[in-house]
Amino acid sequence: MPFADESRPVEVVDYQPSWPGEFVALAERLRPRMGDAAIDHVGSTAVPGLPAKDCIDVQVRVRSLDPEPLSAIGFRLRPEPWNREELSAGVRCRKLVFAPPAGERRCNVHLRLLDGPNARYALLFRDYLRADRVAREAWGAFKRRLAVSVPDLADYGQIKSPATDVLMGAAERWATTIGWAC
Repeated sequence: MPFADESRPVEVVDYQPSWPGEFVALAERLRPRMGDAAIDHVGSTAVPGLPAKDCIDVQVRVRSLDPEPLSAIGFRLRPEPWNREELSAGVRCRKLVFAPPAGERRCNVHLRLLDGPNARYALLFRDYLRADRVAREAWGAFKRRLAVSVPDLADYGQIKSPATDVLMGAAERWATTIGWAC
């Protein structure tokens, strides 16, 4: 669940050309705290042309899940179970998800293990939707319809999750066909 200062109905907006630059600014802020971690722009805001919630998703791929570097600069560890563990490629993967300090630009910072299947999943989602216009347009239309009919964030996420698994089946086929690797 979002923190009290983040609580609002789900709204999916048109792709914003400012999102990549906002990611870069956020990554530059995180980099001094994260050492040699890989910092990736993931999620729907990382896909040009894809409608999305106006919330930048950042993936930080680390060797160990340590909340201290982000907590030290005011990022808030999300407490929900789905923000601590996720199923990816049939494997339960640990993760930590952080919200920004209160009042700052909406974002989710996902701390995942460097070689975890869930880190690969996030990169494959992004790259597949960047490459496949038909899938991108269909996914965007689905998210818009879902946000209108299910504006509660928790319910929206629960409904979107199995649909994402279907999308990722196509993404895996695409990855195999073109030899994609992260």
